[in-house]
Amino acid sequence: MDKVVSAPADAVADIPDAASLSVGGFGLSGVPNVLIAALHTQGATALSVVSNNCGVDGGGLGVLLAAGRIARVTGSYIGTNKEFARQYLGGELEVELVPQGTLAERLRAGGCGIPAFYTPAGVGTQVAEGGLPLRYGADGRVAVASPPKEVREFGGSAHVLEHGITTDFALVRAWKGDRHGNLVFRRAARNFNPLAAMAGRVTVAEVEHLVEPGDLDPDGVHVPGVFVQRVLPLTPTQAACKGMEKRTVRVEERG
Repeated sequence: MDKVVSAPADAVADIPDAASLSVGGFGLSGVPNVLIAALHTQGATALSVVSNNCGVDGGGLGVLLAAGRIARVTGSYIGTNKEFARQYLGGELEVELVPQGTLAERLRAGGCGIPAFYTPAGVGTQVAEGGLPLRYGADGRVAVASPPKEVREFGGSAHVLEHGITTDFALVRAWKGDRHGNLVFRRAARNFNPLAAMAGRVTVAEVEHLVEPGDLDPDGVHVPGVFVQRVLPLTPTQAACKGMEKRTVRVEERG
């Protein structure tokens, strides 16, 4: 089955208002920027996003955030995104903060059909006991707080019940992909992309290099095509355009 779509607009055309999205990337590494830009143009709003973070100011998911298109974020940190912090603290955005490893496992579990699991991460904190601010009011007070979670003991240690995550759509970026949707990610850009891809009911992958079926080593495939419904091949210019969150240079040593 050929899953290739020819244009970014076609790849995201049916994403409706209030849809849930799992989005790959970590910082600005491995972020599906072309699909995010297409979704920004498409106009869907009130989106619920599951991603490690919500981009940076002016980059990644930060583009949708600044446009007021995102209503809820499930992620592991806010980072240096000032607009994210402003919307959260101002009561414009609902935010569920999740330990990073737990977020990864919740996405993987959802993709594997596992409804819930127990983990020691978060025991003895507000993650388990509840009270984390999900939404602030205009007066700066907590309007909605996270509820307590079930805790059970296994092998003499307490564990928190966490639920798997599935989303209506997933947007990911891969290094290579074939027409059947098999995906390969490269180095750090792999990050949350395979997990996000598995969690989406309709997964859209932008790929830097489109190859023909049979060209990928089966042992090297990170996400099988069964999880992917659409493949968007990038142009060389799009594939080369990658943001850098923080640029550092080596200080010249002088003798």
